Amino acid sequence: MSHHSRFLFAVLASLLAATPALADQHYSTMIAETGLSATAATLDALPEKSPSDQFALGGVRFLGAVEGALQQLYATQIDQEMTRNSGLPFLRLPLPPNPDAAPFRPELITEVFQGAVSDLEGSLAALDTINDGDDVGVTINLGDIWFDINANGTRDMGEDFATLGAAELDRNLATDATLPTVRFDTADAAWLSAYAHLLSGVGETTLALDPTSAIARVVDSRAAIQALGARTERGYFTGDDGRWVDLFAMFVHAIEGQPDVTRGRAAHAHFSDMIADNQVFWARVAAETDDKLEWIPNPAQTSALPIPFPPDIGATWRAVLDEADAVLKGDLLIPHWRLDQGAGINLAKAMQDPGEIDVLAIFQGEGILPYAEQ
Repeated sequence: MSHHSRFLFAVLASLLAATPALADQHYSTMIAETGLSATAATLDALPEKSPSDQFALGGVRFLGAVEGALQQLYATQIDQEMTRNSGLPFLRLPLPPNPDAAPFRPELITEVFQGAVSDLEGSLAALDTINDGDDVGVTINLGDIWFDINANGTRDMGEDFATLGAAELDRNLATDATLPTVRFDTADAAWLSAYAHLLSGVGETTLALDPTSAIARVVDSRAAIQALGARTERGYFTGDDGRWVDLFAMFVHAIEGQPDVTRGRAAHAHFSDMIADNQVFWARVAAETDDKLEWIPNPAQTSALPIPFPPDIGATWRAVLDEADAVLKGDLLIPHWRLDQGAGINLAKAMQDPGEIDVLAIFQGEGILPYAEQ
C-alpha cells in the first residue's frame, strides 16, 4: 500500500470511528437549535430508525408532553400557588407571567392530562421498540433542553430545563448552574419508559375522578362567598386567602362519586408496567461494564448528575418494586386503621372494579368492605 493510500485509509478509518460519537451528540444540538416539536418531527420522519433514534424520539415526545401541558397552563389564568400545592405532575412546574392569558376554565386540568396521556402514548411506542441487546447511545447536554412555553418558536427567559427541571434533579442546584451532559444508554430506555408509565398512570387516575366538576363547584362557591364579602384578616383558615381549604375541597369533591372504570383499569395497567420497566432498568444497570456520563450508575460507575447515589440503591429499589408489585396485584394488602394485621384492602380489586367513593365511609370502614379481605 502506497503512502498516499495509507493516508487516505487512515483518514477514512478515523472518520468512521468518529461517526458514532457525532451521531451520539447531534440529538442534543437538534433540540437546542430547533426545539422539541421540530426534533420529534425530524426523528419521526426517518425511514429507518436505530435504537438510539428510537430513544431520542421517545425522549423528545416525553418532554413534548411536558411542553404541551405547560403551553396549555401558560395560555390560561391559573392560580400557580394552588397548582404547585396540588403536587400533581405538570401542574407544579413554574410558569413565566402571561399578561394575555385567557380566563380560567374548570375544564383546563382535564384537558392538560388528556393531552399529556395522549402525548406519552407516542413516547412509549418509540421506547417499546428497544430491547436488551440493542446498543443505545444518546448524549444530551441538559442545558440544551428548553420548552416553548409561549409557543412562539423561540427560546425565551424561563423556558430552560434549569428553570423547570433542576429542582427535580437536586433541590440545591441553582437555576443558573451549568447543567451536566449525560449519555443515555439501553438501560435508560427502560427508566424513561417507566417514568412515562408513571405519569400516564397519574394522568389516567386524575381523569377517572373527573376533576372538572369538582373544580367548577369550588370556583363558583368561592366567587359567591367573595361577592358576599370574604374575610380579609389573617387567621388559621384565611392566612392564605383560604386557598388550601379550596384545594382540599377540590380533591375531596373529585375523589367522591363513581370513578371511570375504564380509566381506572388503564391507570392500574400503567402502574404495573412502570414496575416491570423499572425492574428491567435495574437489571440492565447492574450488567453494565462501561462508565460513560451515566444517568443512574451501578456501584462501579459514576453518575454525571450532581446527586449522590448509594452503592446499594439498586438492591433497595428492587426490594421496593417487589413490594409495590405485590400491592398492585393484590397479594399484599393495604392496611386500614380498623383492621388487624392479616387483613387489608385489595388495591387490584379496587382499581379494576371501583365502586362509588365516599371519603367518610372509607375512613369509617364501610367504604372499604367491597375490597377488604384476609
